[in-house]
Amino acid sequence: MTESHPADGAELVRDDAAGRYELRRGEEVIAFATFSEAGAVTTIPHTETRPDLRGHGTGAVLVGKVLAELRERGRKVEPRCWFVAEYIELHPEHRDLLA
Repeated sequence: MTESHPADGAELVRDDAAGRYELRRGEEVIAFATFSEAGAVTTIPHTETRPDLRGHGTGAVLVGKVLAELRERGRKVEPRCWFVAEYIELHPEHRDLLA
């Protein structure tokens, strides 16, 4: 039997009122990234993963989905969160999104 990933089936939801992207499994928020926008740049100052899911790749799933959504919207990103900056460094296919 194959072990499932904590983020399997999770959906990315943009909550403009809260200024954050949420990675949800059903109604449960398992990780989130805060954001603000100015012009064509989205700044991401903070990400957080539910404590019991840390170290299992959930944060990477969140950031990957956020960057894909920002690419679709034609946005640039300013990663002020160390985790987002490190993710982009480790995934050079996203470096073109840097503001």
